[in-house]
Amino acid sequence: MRELITEACIRDVVCGLPEMATWPEAAELLASREDWVRYDWELPMMASRAAGGEEGAALPGCAAIACLQISIILADDMLDQDPRGQHHRMGGGRAANLALAFQAAAFARIGRAPFAADRRAAALAALAQAALATAAGQELDVRNLHGEENYWRVVRAKSTPFYGLALQLGALAAGADAAVVQGLYDLEVLFGEMIQLYDDLVDAFETPANPDWGEGRNNLAILYGGTADHPQRDRFVRLRPAAADLQILEEAQRILIECGAVSFCAYQILQRQRAGRERLARLALANPAPLREMLDRQARPLASWLAGLGVSLPSALPGEPA
Repeated sequence: MRELITEACIRDVVCGLPEMATWPEAAELLASREDWVRYDWELPMMASRAAGGEEGAALPGCAAIACLQISIILADDMLDQDPRGQHHRMGGGRAANLALAFQAAAFARIGRAPFAADRRAAALAALAQAALATAAGQELDVRNLHGEENYWRVVRAKSTPFYGLALQLGALAAGADAAVVQGLYDLEVLFGEMIQLYDDLVDAFETPANPDWGEGRNNLAILYGGTADHPQRDRFVRLRPAAADLQILEEAQRILIECGAVSFCAYQILQRQRAGRERLARLALANPAPLREMLDRQARPLASWLAGLGVSLPSALPGEPA
């Protein structure tokens, strides 16, 4: 955290719940997350600042977002059989219990937030909806549904509710009106889609092969390689199940570049960045700068990542002058 609400503040608030002492690992997880995760915890604070509120008022929202995200990661790692998952150190049963504890802690922190009663009720309802929607999205994801329509269905169920909630909680803490709260939720849905699309690109080019290759998960880049009309599609479809072989993986990844899958995903990210800027400009915010930077920050690493593959960002979106 870079502002008034530090990582230590969040850890103290969450671990101050007596029940959390049951898991010594809880404090460790709150202190050792990657930079991209900690940035997500700042989102309620950014929304509060954008809506004209005090940054410190967003602490309950930041704590709830931290708890909800850790609970999602714990469960997701088990579902994906991720070799880096906490369940390998704790055991599956304890990791599952800790995931439940973190989700409950999110509700506990919002339930005790010093908000007006109507805003606290709205925040709890938003948290419940996001948690339920994410669980439904996780269920759709493990079914390995096929096709681009199902890809977007899973993304909108699994990936975007969490980010929409983050800005809702900050806006509610700032005392924003209902139109701003909803507008920020809609903005963050686009942000969540940008994150998922970038994750898809990175996952598709991991070495050794990410589970997205072998389990038939709907990664948009891999989906494009296997379904779009291009000369190497049949070859790609044959290679995909054998991507555990590093030579085969390298060839399949090269096809993703050559067939336009990488450029297609990059276009989707830039399209959402532009739509987000337009949506942000229509909102009556005291200080939209933090949220404008949020959108740009998510798109910024894309250019350097693409450069590493020898792929350039489009100078303009289709239909626009270069």
